[in-house]
Amino acid sequence: MRLLLSCLLLLAFVPGWSGEQRLGLLGRVPQMEARPVALDPRDPARRRLGALTYLGGVSLHSRDPAFGGFSSLVVTGDRFTLLSDGGNVVQFRMGRDWRPHALRFGNLPAGPSIGWQKQDRDSESLARDPRTGALWVGFERYNQIWRYAPDFTRAEGYVAPRAMAGWPRNGGAESLARMPDGRFVTISEEATATKAERRGLKVAKKVTRQGLIFAGDPLRFRPRRFLYQVSPDHDVADAAALPDGSLIVIERRFRLPFHFSNRIMLVPADGIVPGRLAKGRLLAELDAPLIHDNFEGVAVTQEDGATMLWLVSDDNQTVLERSYLLKFRLEARVER
Repeated sequence: MRLLLSCLLLLAFVPGWSGEQRLGLLGRVPQMEARPVALDPRDPARRRLGALTYLGGVSLHSRDPAFGGFSSLVVTGDRFTLLSDGGNVVQFRMGRDWRPHALRFGNLPAGPSIGWQKQDRDSESLARDPRTGALWVGFERYNQIWRYAPDFTRAEGYVAPRAMAGWPRNGGAESLARMPDGRFVTISEEATATKAERRGLKVAKKVTRQGLIFAGDPLRFRPRRFLYQVSPDHDVADAAALPDGSLIVIERRFRLPFHFSNRIMLVPADGIVPGRLAKGRLLAELDAPLIHDNFEGVAVTQEDGATMLWLVSDDNQTVLERSYLLKFRLEARVER
């Protein structure tokens, strides 16, 4: 009885928690459904988009309140791993019938700080080693890169590169790509070039973004700097490597009152060099009246000798956005 009275007195006199709400974690019983979507709602038969061919897509839905917010993805065969900007992990298998199965929900086992607040798990980018299955995650706010064992079973370490220390807290390592030769490339969402970095370049500061090239595992190699020229009024949302060492960069634009669009850029392999300015060329643009949203993640796969691009959108867990997963084929004549 005294214990009960003590608890009641504690609740009566101790003020309630008024800080930031606990980070939402995915539940143990996974549930998700996929609903087909058209590239052009006005013309469901449309398939061509610039240098890409639309092969299909779905809108992902779940009753779990922590579902959504996907900022990056990895696709290996028919296995999909989606990572949210709150450290939540959704894994499933899906074939050409677009029906997900073997669904698994999880959460990153560790990361920056204690993991109570969303900013502690602001996981914005993801890369995977196809040989070992190891995974690397780029975190904003803390400007760190963490390495995890396959399937995120445990954290294996992290690094906070000095070259990333000055990147904006909400505009850091939005992209992270593992190149075919084992290098890693990351480009800041918003960090622009310094005056020294722009010396000799005829480019406006506001369309430059700082990037880093690691010769191997970011936890073992010190990075070298390069710059990326982003489209006017856009920011870098993600990047993924093509088999030939070229880089697909997803750029994002936000316009009032509430409108997202994306540009899909191709940077040639010989343009990704330390100390240089990398420039991409436009492959396609997702904007109204076509399907459009806050696409933040891209992955590259190979099927029957063709290159596939997968895009995932971050719905920011609002009713105004959706969690889209789209598939495109990069036409062979434009890959080179």
